[in-house]
Amino acid sequence: MSTVLKEIIYKVAIEAVKGSTDIAIDKIEFDSRKIGANDAFVAIRGTISNGHDYIETAIWNGAIAIIFDTLPENITHGITYIQVKDTNKALAFMAANYFGNPSEKLKLVGITGTNGKTTIASLLYQLFKKAGFKVGLLSTVKILVDEVEYKATHTTPDSITINHYLREMVEAGVEYCFMEVSSHGIHQKRTEALHFVGGIFTNLSHDHLDYHPTFAEYRDVKKSFFDNLPKTAFALSNIDDKNGQVMLQNTVAKKLTYALKSYSDYKAQILENQLSGLLLKINGNEVWVKLIGTFNAYNLLAIYGTAIELGLESLEVLRLLSDLESVSGRFQFIVSNSNITAIV
Repeated sequence: MSTVLKEIIYKVAIEAVKGSTDIAIDKIEFDSRKIGANDAFVAIRGTISNGHDYIETAIWNGAIAIIFDTLPENITHGITYIQVKDTNKALAFMAANYFGNPSEKLKLVGITGTNGKTTIASLLYQLFKKAGFKVGLLSTVKILVDEVEYKATHTTPDSITINHYLREMVEAGVEYCFMEVSSHGIHQKRTEALHFVGGIFTNLSHDHLDYHPTFAEYRDVKKSFFDNLPKTAFALSNIDDKNGQVMLQNTVAKKLTYALKSYSDYKAQILENQLSGLLLKINGNEVWVKLIGTFNAYNLLAIYGTAIELGLESLEVLRLLSDLESVSGRFQFIVSNSNITAIV
């Protein structure tokens, strides 16, 4: 498929242009090795390599448009050069435009936090499938376009991959998509230009400090996801976590809370906690679920709140919660014939 460059760069913060933007682009790439004839190359400054070092390679491979933040020394005649402030952000908008802004054509919910992202995203997918909807999943474990499965390679895929699968979901008639949103992905602007109808905050611990220099930066990157939600979206935060209220401080989205210990919009109480499951009281209604552990009580409460905010009826959601199976390899338990319990 080819799209006119000036349409692809819509909403991109451009600083300078040399050459024509009225040219047909076959595809967008940030890896010079994947460039073919009539492609646009976006030079990304990565943690290992700098795309600006591969501009000439990209042109040699057939690129006719180059998007960069620092003007290259050698300018090739007949090539369109576009200087932007932030190439990561530019790539996000370009990918969304190229694929027809698919996130606006379904209901996309992002889940962020240190722990619980995969479980919540996967169980929301499972719950909405059981409710009879066509559903998408973008997780660390796999990507699901309704029932078609693809292997996941990153916590948060790059902007091109995200929009590629979102468009595939739209074409397949998917109505809801649940997406894990990592701090790496937010920091590298991979979620920019996506239209979210909701965001969930699970919790925050001192993980990923190999990537973020300080805990404060790690927290603030997570918070920026909620800061950027539109006012039409909801922001659902775990306020039993000390950073739960921080996430909601500056968002214009509808602020909602969930908790086991604090006063909140969505409140749960653990009545029974056994190896066979949990008996929970959620907003005054009792429900037996097959998942185990206090952490899963939080996960299920986030799922309940999200399903309600997306328009499902309370008793129907409780019925669906009781039918959910634990995510493979996420605290599953097995009892042998000789009554030995193993936890995976």
